[in-house]
Amino acid sequence: MEMSQEALELKSYFQSYGQGHVFDYFEQLNADQKDQLIEQLKGIHLEELDGLIQTHVLKTEATGGMDYTQLSPSNYIPYPTNDETQALWDEAEVIGKQAIKGGRVAAFTVAGGQGTRLGFDGPKGTFEIAPISRKSLFEVFADKISRASERFETRIPWFIMTSQLNHQATIELFKDHAFFGFDPESIHFFSQELIPSVNLQGKIILEEQGKIAMAPNGHGGSLRALSKSGSIERMREQGIDILSYFQVDNPMISCIDPTFVGFHVMNQSELSSKMVAKTYASEKVGLFCNYKGRDMIVEYSDLPQSYQEQLAPDGALLYNAGNVAVHLFDRDFIERLGNESSEEKLAFHKAFKKIPYYDGEKGMLQTEQNNGVKFEMFVFDALPKANHSIIVEGLREDTFSPVKNAEGVDSPQSCKDAMSRQALRWLNKVEAQVNSDPSDETIVTVEMNFRFAMDESDFIDQWNKLETKPEIKDGCIIGE
Repeated sequence: MEMSQEALELKSYFQSYGQGHVFDYFEQLNADQKDQLIEQLKGIHLEELDGLIQTHVLKTEATGGMDYTQLSPSNYIPYPTNDETQALWDEAEVIGKQAIKGGRVAAFTVAGGQGTRLGFDGPKGTFEIAPISRKSLFEVFADKISRASERFETRIPWFIMTSQLNHQATIELFKDHAFFGFDPESIHFFSQELIPSVNLQGKIILEEQGKIAMAPNGHGGSLRALSKSGSIERMREQGIDILSYFQVDNPMISCIDPTFVGFHVMNQSELSSKMVAKTYASEKVGLFCNYKGRDMIVEYSDLPQSYQEQLAPDGALLYNAGNVAVHLFDRDFIERLGNESSEEKLAFHKAFKKIPYYDGEKGMLQTEQNNGVKFEMFVFDALPKANHSIIVEGLREDTFSPVKNAEGVDSPQSCKDAMSRQALRWLNKVEAQVNSDPSDETIVTVEMNFRFAMDESDFIDQWNKLETKPEIKDGCIIGE
């Protein structure tokens, strides 16, 4: 059977870039497999891919490294410790509330991952994390955003970036749960782009006879996806100019933080970031640093140990501002960086990976050594591109407890414990009778219903309105 005209044109296009081997097994495919391969190939931009191969794979000369003598810790707005600094935070909260009430803010969750590392078969956002109710990560966020909408008398839209791996499963979860009480028109799903993986000679890897090995283009690809999906235009039509960015594995995040929003507005920031203080020198978090006059994030693996251990005059770590992937983006800034033709678009990085591949004689093969390269963008690369940016300190216990590992540090259990401790701290603020200290190794398990209160100040207000205060005991869900 002869190739269709479309297939012939694609074959010629791929041959012109030295990638004609993707058609090596075309005639062995059935009709459906041929159609699927053609559709996959139509979505690949070889001009961009070839540029990445030339600069990241085939180019062997070493590039200049960072001059660490030009590095210093970033300045940030510290958490309030006295009346003067508290007054500034109070002012920011007022301004932030006005911006939220004015409909200027939307939530944005990066949720393209699967729960594989957790031993969970499904989108990570569908993983059950609440310590008592067993609500999923998505439902925890839904509760917080819904409460923010109610509290500030507005309707806060929610943008969710999935991937081709989990897009349909994510939508089905929301449908099965009646969109967690949201108006479906307020939730906007779109998929992250995929980019082909290549071998160490720069050739596109086939993972099957008729299937290209594709990989997500990194969390930095979220900016491009926002632009290409029409989300930026939708934001503009709705008067939204601030996007609250957070990743799906961190249920401690305050999805809509009025004080953070207020600082963003007060400083006319294009990109605002939250930091938490490192708990120890070698903690594996990226660090906010200033390099040649520009704020940026240096990965922990790139910062020399001597810098990681350097102390400030007060004895604290000098480089202590840890990145927790919590940001506020200006809409026009996203549009600027998300435009593929823009000179300011984010750069790709390469990652060496073990990638299963198809061999014409041996079939599907696994490898124990890195045999390929995946390309990805990092969202924090946007930081030095911002004309004006700020960094604001958050309390780790109210900001960051990710779910990454099946056991131990950053596991479901450590996160559930953190959620219970947060609820207990809030209860202590209102002097509720609780037979447990949040700092204890063993604590009573309680859970905050985030549709009742979205953060500590909201909880205090809500608690004080209750005519009858509930008894706080093990297994209690507060605010139900």
